[in-house]
Amino acid sequence: MSDRTMARQVLLFIWFLSLSSALGQVSYSIPEEMAKGSLVGNIAQDLGLDLKRLKSGKARIYTGDSAEYIELNKERGVLLIKERIDREALCGQTTPCALHFQIILENPMQLYRVTVEVTDINDNAPIFSKSEMRFEINELSSSGARFLLERAIDHDVGQNGLQSYSLEPTDNFVLKYQNLPDGNKAVEMVLQTPLDREKHDHISLILTAFDGGDPRMSGTMKIHVSVLDANDNAPVCSQSVYKTSIAENSPKGTVLTTVSASDADQGSNSRITFSISSTADKAADIFEIDSELGVVKLTGGIDYEMSKYYQIDVQARDDGGHTDSCKIIVDVIDINDNNPSINIISKSNQIPEDAKSGTVLAILNIQDVDSNESGKVDCHLNINLPFIIQSSSDGFYSLVTDGDLDRERESEYNISVTCADEGVPSLSSSVTLSLQISDVNDNAPVFEQSSYQASVQENNTPGLSIFTVRARDADFNQNARVSYILEDSSVNGVPVSSLVSVTADSGVIHAVRSFDYEQIKEFQFRVKAQDGGSPPLSSNASVKILIQDQNDNAPQVLYPVQSGASVVAEIVPRSADVGYLVTKVVAVDVDSGQNAWLSYKLHKATDRALFEVGAQNGEIRTVRQVTDKDAVKQRLTVVVEDNGQPSRSATVNVNVAVADSFPEVLSEFTDFTHDKEYNDNLTFYLVLALAVVSFLFIVSIIAILSVKCYRWRRERMFYKSGANLPVIPYYPPLYADVGGTGTLQHVYNYEVCRTTDSRKSDVKYGRACSESIISLDTSGTQTLTHAQRGKLNFDDCGDQVRKYL
Repeated sequence: MSDRTMARQVLLFIWFLSLSSALGQVSYSIPEEMAKGSLVGNIAQDLGLDLKRLKSGKARIYTGDSAEYIELNKERGVLLIKERIDREALCGQTTPCALHFQIILENPMQLYRVTVEVTDINDNAPIFSKSEMRFEINELSSSGARFLLERAIDHDVGQNGLQSYSLEPTDNFVLKYQNLPDGNKAVEMVLQTPLDREKHDHISLILTAFDGGDPRMSGTMKIHVSVLDANDNAPVCSQSVYKTSIAENSPKGTVLTTVSASDADQGSNSRITFSISSTADKAADIFEIDSELGVVKLTGGIDYEMSKYYQIDVQARDDGGHTDSCKIIVDVIDINDNNPSINIISKSNQIPEDAKSGTVLAILNIQDVDSNESGKVDCHLNINLPFIIQSSSDGFYSLVTDGDLDRERESEYNISVTCADEGVPSLSSSVTLSLQISDVNDNAPVFEQSSYQASVQENNTPGLSIFTVRARDADFNQNARVSYILEDSSVNGVPVSSLVSVTADSGVIHAVRSFDYEQIKEFQFRVKAQDGGSPPLSSNASVKILIQDQNDNAPQVLYPVQSGASVVAEIVPRSADVGYLVTKVVAVDVDSGQNAWLSYKLHKATDRALFEVGAQNGEIRTVRQVTDKDAVKQRLTVVVEDNGQPSRSATVNVNVAVADSFPEVLSEFTDFTHDKEYNDNLTFYLVLALAVVSFLFIVSIIAILSVKCYRWRRERMFYKSGANLPVIPYYPPLYADVGGTGTLQHVYNYEVCRTTDSRKSDVKYGRACSESIISLDTSGTQTLTHAQRGKLNFDDCGDQVRKYL
C-alpha cells in the first residue's frame, strides 16, 4: 500500500471517528485495513468507567458467533484492532458495515453495546469475471442493435465502488447504461455505425470499468467482434423481466420458470439458444437454463438468510449472432428452518442465599435468523423456580432472581431455559444452567430441648461425664459448626465454672469437682451454643443439676455427751416404777431421706432385763420395777443406726446409777472402769514421761557428782604441792551455793498428785496442793455438780512431797 493511501487512511480515521453514548451504547467509526494494535477508542472514558472497575468486573468482549476483530485492553481502558478488517469480506456490498459486540462486566453484571462502523477505502479495483468476450454480428445489423456486456465487479462500495465504463475505439459502437432494480447498472454495447464485413471482418475493442476512488482504479476486458454475413432479424424475448419465487432449501432440479424468445428469420437463422450471464451474486452457479428450451432450474442450495433474492441475466442468441436479453427476478421464500440460537454471554455459578430479588444471574443472547413470525422468539423457564427471564432489546435476555432464596430448602438449581419461535412448525432450543446457592449464616443453633435436667450422685469422681446437650445448625460448613460455651454465673457465691465444665465440640457436661449433697442439693446454669459464622449466631438452654444423696454420714449423738475426762451417770432411784424415763439418746444424721431415718437399739447392758430403748425415739426406760438386788452401776451401750444402704451407725455409752443417795453412788463409781483404749494410751504416755524425767534426773546427779569430785581432787593436788600460793576458789558461772552444800542454782518443787485410779496419777511442778478435789473420773474434761443432772466428779490429791536438791 502506498504512502499516499496510508495517509488517506489516517485522515479518514480522524475524520470519521465519532462517539455517541446513550443508555450504555457507544459507537465508533474506523476505516478498514487498519494495522493490528491500532486504537479504536477509549472505551473506559466514553462509558464513564474506572479502570479498576474494568479489572474487578473482569471486563470482556462478547461477539457471539462472529470473529473477534476488536480487543479490549483493560490496563489502558481502550479498544484496539485485534485482526485486520476487510470490509468487503465482512459485509460485502452491504452498507453501512458495522461490527456489533457487547462489553460484559461482572459483580454486578453490566452490559454495554458497542458499534464500530467500518468505512470503505478504495482498496479494490473493478474486475471482470472474463478477460474477453466474443460477438458475431451480422453486417446487416441495423444501427441501435444492442449487445449486453458483462458487468464489472468492484467489491468497494459508495464512491469507491464501480462508477463508469469506457469503450475504445468508438468508431462503430457506443455504450449505454440501463438501471437495474438492485441499484446497479447493466452496460450494453450499441451499434452506432453499420458494419461492413468487406472492410473489417474483425473488430477489437477494450471495455474499461472505473471506480470513483482516489486514486482512481480500473479494470479492463477485451471484446472481439466477428462480422458475419446478413441475418437481419434478431431474437426477441417474450418478456423483458420474469418474476418468480422459490422456497429456501428447495431440492436441486426445482424448476423456477421458462424463458421464451422468437426470431422472425427462418431456417438456421431463427434457431435460438439461451445462456445465463455471469452476475455479482453468483446466480450462474446456483441456477441453470436449458439452452434450447429456456427452462430455468435450481442447481445449488438456497438460503434465505444468505440472500433474499437473485437476479438472473438471460441472453437469447440466434445463429446469426443476433441477441436479446431478459432478466429473471427470483424471490427466496423464508421457511422456519433455524432453531433459536442461545448464547451464554455471562453467568454466575454461585449466588449467596441472601441475594436480593432482581439480582442478575446470567446474560443470554438469543437469536433466530428466520424472518417474520419464524424469527420471533419466546423464552421461558422450568416451573416453580424463584427466577425469571427478562427480555431486553436486540435479543438480549437477563436471568434474574424473583424471590427469596434459602439454601437450607434448596442448595442447587438446574435452570432450564427454553426458547421457541413462532414458526409453523415451531422450533425450539434449550440450555440448562447449574446454580449453586452459597450459605449465609442466617440460622442460629437450636437446642433439642429448651431446658435440661440431669442428676448425679454426691461424692462423684471429678471429671465425671454427667450428660450431653446437643444443638443443631441448619447452615453449612463453618456456619454450621457449633461450639458450646458455659455462660458465666454463680451458685451460692461460687462461679459455676468451678462446679461443671462443657466440652466445646461435643457439648458433654463434666463435673469439675466432687459434689456434697449436704452442701448443695441442686444448681442451675445456662449453656450457649454458638456457630462459626461471621457474625456468629447463638442460642442458649438452661440446665438443672440435681445432687443425689448417698449414705456417707454416720449418725451423730448429741446427747448424752461423751467425755473422756469424767463419767456421766444418770441416777435412777430404787423406787422407780416400770416405764421410768431414765434418759433419752438424741442423735441426728445430716443425710436426707431414708438415709437420715434413725433407729435405736440396746446393744449391751449390765442388766438387759432392766432397761429398754425406744426404737424410734431413743428413750431409755425401765421395763420392770427396780429392786434392791439390782447393781448400783449399770452401763448401757446404745446403737444408733440409719436406714441407708449400706447402713451406718454410732454407739453411745450411758452410765446409770441405781441408788437413792449420793454416797452410795460415790462409793460404787470410784472403781468404775474406763474406756480401755483411752486409758491404755494415757497410761503409756504417763509412764514414758516419768521414765524420761527420771533418766534426766539421774544423768544430772551423776554430772554434778563428777564435777564435784574433779574439783576436790584438784584442790588436793594444789594443797599437796606445798606452794605458798593463795587458793582462789573457782565457781562455775551461774552456780549458787544454797545452804553451803547445794550445787543447783534453783530450788525445784515437785508435786505429786494421785487420783483414785492409780493409772491416772500425774506429776506437776510449781503448785502447792493444799486442797483436796473429789473427782469421779480422771478424764477431767467436764466437771458437773450434783445439781447438774446428778453428774459427779471426784479428785483426790495425795500427799505433797517436796524435795530440795
